Amino acid sequence: MRMITFFLIGLTVHVVFFLSIFDIYFTSPLVHGMMPQSTPLAPPASRLVLVVADGLRADSLFTLLPNGSSRTPYLRSIIEDTGTWGVSHTRVPTESRPGHVALIAGFYEDVSAVAKGWKENPVEFDSVFNESRHTWCWGSPDILPMFAKGASGDHVYTHTYPAQEEDFASTDASRLDTWVFTQVKSFFQSAKSNSTLKASLLEDKNVFFLHLLGIDTNGHAHRPMSQEYLDNIALVDTGVAELVSMVEDFFGNDGRTAYVFTADHGMTNWGSHGAGHPSETLTPLVVWGAGVHNAQKVTEPQPYNDGYLQDWKLEHLRRVDVNQADIAPLMASLIGVPIPVNSVGVLPLLYLNNSGQFKAESMYTNAIQVLEQFKISLCQSLISYSLEGLVYYHTYDRFFLGCSVVLGFVGWTSYVVLVILKTHAKVTVLQIMVPAVTLNQE
Repeated sequence: MRMITFFLIGLTVHVVFFLSIFDIYFTSPLVHGMMPQSTPLAPPASRLVLVVADGLRADSLFTLLPNGSSRTPYLRSIIEDTGTWGVSHTRVPTESRPGHVALIAGFYEDVSAVAKGWKENPVEFDSVFNESRHTWCWGSPDILPMFAKGASGDHVYTHTYPAQEEDFASTDASRLDTWVFTQVKSFFQSAKSNSTLKASLLEDKNVFFLHLLGIDTNGHAHRPMSQEYLDNIALVDTGVAELVSMVEDFFGNDGRTAYVFTADHGMTNWGSHGAGHPSETLTPLVVWGAGVHNAQKVTEPQPYNDGYLQDWKLEHLRRVDVNQADIAPLMASLIGVPIPVNSVGVLPLLYLNNSGQFKAESMYTNAIQVLEQFKISLCQSLISYSLEGLVYYHTYDRFFLGCSVVLGFVGWTSYVVLVILKTHAKVTVLQIMVPAVTLNQE
């Protein structure tokens, strides 16, 4: 009976310790009840095309070939002539779901979602897709459904291939990306003869999202330095070039389409991701089209000392780095939809080619949107103070709770040692003290 009681007490203690970790670290950062905030001025773009190359490292896109040419000639031409580029810095865990949530919803995935495998929404959250008039998505069944299920109303449409197609043992997974480009091509082709669909496409505040999983899958199967991985990047570049040509043709080259090309995370040399190595956290960002600055040539040294500019032969072009969550307010501002209410992103103004008034109104909207999540009394540096407040709110009690757990575990361990000694060694306090008393008398 005594051993059963001891076992039950021990089990309870360990369960409490285990659950305490989730309570301290695995809590959702989402705050609810905020009003969506949007810029009152007319946006520069009517529609947005978002292309996410899953698992694409920044250096894999920006580094030139030994002969000086690029394996992505189309995107390189955008960087050098018609767009703005930089590095998008991701956060741990560098996985697909957290990366896409940061990109599209503007906040960094709460660690509690690991219990769900980042497949379904542990909590509902706002996103650029949710705020859009319509969003059409093509790609992986692991990523697209969560944004459709999290949307209010029925305006996020997903087109996915079967889950069994995602085979990491595949000889070449680039077919996943070919499938996406083919489906998008068929979609716009059918819209020409479908008056209802065409009318929806001609509305403003629309988003088209292409999730390209082939690069990530080939990286896992063959490593990022493999020919399969590198050839897949070239295939994506060709696909993006054809996509832009098709979209511009469909909308009559009206100059009202904005394009964003980026990645959710990178990949290590041995084909893994999830941690915080630069190969996993540095992803490319290329933005062009309506409302976006053309390439800006610079003659002075840029404020980046990581050494990559010289390696990439891009030191003459202005580089604009962002945090991954900053892309969400950028996309929202380009098409004039409210910034996702839980976004912690800061609008990167250097990407915008618009009036000073539009930039000021956009930054004010961004500030109010962040302020809605955590109210403060200081007006200067409003966004940075608000974000610091959010971090403090979610982490202030970690040290105290952690110390409590450590002390509790030390106490439990001491108790277990005493029980073992009492039960098996037949040692009592009296037995320990008697020899000491005898020695003192001598």
